[in-house]
Amino acid sequence: MATKIKQIISDFISNQKQYPIVYAIAAGLYPILFYYSNNFTLVNTWAHLAYFVFYFLMIPIVLFILLAKIFTLSLLQNWRKFLFPFLNVATFLILLKISYYAGVQKKIILGILIVSGLFSYFFSKQLKKVVVFQFLLAILSIGFLIPKIYKQITNSTEWLIQPDDIEKVVFKNTPNVYFIQPDGYVNFSELDKGYYQIDNTDFASFLTDNKFNYYNNFRSNYASTLSSNSATFMMKHHYYNEGTSLSESVNARNILITKNSVLDVFKNNNYKTYFVTEKPYLLLNRPKMGYDACNISYQDVSYIGTGLGQPLDLLPPIKNYLESDTDVAKFFFIEFFNPGHITRRELDSDGIDEEKKLWKESLDSANEKLKKIITLINDKDPNSIIIIMADHGGFVGMKNTIEVYNKTEDRDLIYSIFSSSLAIRWPNNHAPKYDVNLKSAVNVFRILFSYLGDNEKYLQHLQNNSSYVIIRNGAPKGVYQYIDEVGNITFKKQ
Repeated sequence: MATKIKQIISDFISNQKQYPIVYAIAAGLYPILFYYSNNFTLVNTWAHLAYFVFYFLMIPIVLFILLAKIFTLSLLQNWRKFLFPFLNVATFLILLKISYYAGVQKKIILGILIVSGLFSYFFSKQLKKVVVFQFLLAILSIGFLIPKIYKQITNSTEWLIQPDDIEKVVFKNTPNVYFIQPDGYVNFSELDKGYYQIDNTDFASFLTDNKFNYYNNFRSNYASTLSSNSATFMMKHHYYNEGTSLSESVNARNILITKNSVLDVFKNNNYKTYFVTEKPYLLLNRPKMGYDACNISYQDVSYIGTGLGQPLDLLPPIKNYLESDTDVAKFFFIEFFNPGHITRRELDSDGIDEEKKLWKESLDSANEKLKKIITLINDKDPNSIIIIMADHGGFVGMKNTIEVYNKTEDRDLIYSIFSSSLAIRWPNNHAPKYDVNLKSAVNVFRILFSYLGDNEKYLQHLQNNSSYVIIRNGAPKGVYQYIDEVGNITFKKQ
């Protein structure tokens, strides 16, 4: 078999025939597989597959064939030998750039065109060797992609099953509920110490004036938006599904947007549900919309990208949803991306001190957004429940978030990852006595539903309040408990 493949490759390279379709497929196939291998959870839909096949394969095939015919004209005959080398390399590099970094970067594209021109002029006879290399890269990428697909297909869904009948809880009172999530907002108990050393008393006073209960030492259970929120909305631990990615909780976007225990409870109690977000980050893989309304249409969601572009103004859609359907109870999941966390990539980092400065500026922006949203809700819906809960910490003290994979015993760094804000305005400023159990994100909704259902039996199945991280460096790779039930630093493999 190997001898036959080797002979086919040798015959392909040695003959003089041109293969525009093969050249086009070679240019587009590896960029597709590269993108899928590195972003599978963003593109695990048939719509995405159709998109990539059309733009990365079909369009190049048509372009290569069309230009091949055009270059048969006598006027262009002398340039024909440069056509396919230029087209193949330029298409390959441009599609690879798109796969790695979406958007239009004029300088990068210009550089690609120059490199492609130089290759076609000096190395045009090496095109078929390049094409073989491109196919070899594609084959290697398949080797990386198959385990990810297998993991998604075979992933256990047992963790999605509740230990009791909480999804059938019947609310005794039905105030509107606003779950507001400022990304990466560290708890006040950490902001004035450790690597932060930030004075946030102005916003703390605002919350006090608006009768919020603030929960010091609250933290997330996981280190990213997807992993933290999927546990929060399922009210259960997933332990990263034994994954190897910081952000991984398998099918997290589908869980958050399509179906989860929290949504089921609100719907079972005849609530109308709203997802309001300033960026389409949770919508990137186009999960079926489980909320009754969302301020972003899938028509406005790019098939390629991070979902972290320019933010939308949240006040108009919130105001619109508040003023419509006033005769029904409502649940809002409101998400915005300040203060966020420090930069992800080492190459983009400005250093520990500068990253802290940028985070502080973003914190100020988060405070302003929260003030405007809370003021709007107070004006329109004064008897509602408002929950402000961050998904994780800001990672200040690190150069970049990738450092979370490195084992550390630094208490302040660990809390910089997991410390997160929680403030709740309870109706009539009367919190239930069991709100002392509000220690970590995984139990927030179970405690809320116990309150709304006036039934403390659901507190019998509170999850442990430990926080977990994936470690790759400094210890055997795996999922580790970093903070235990009572807040102590630990390092115990899950």
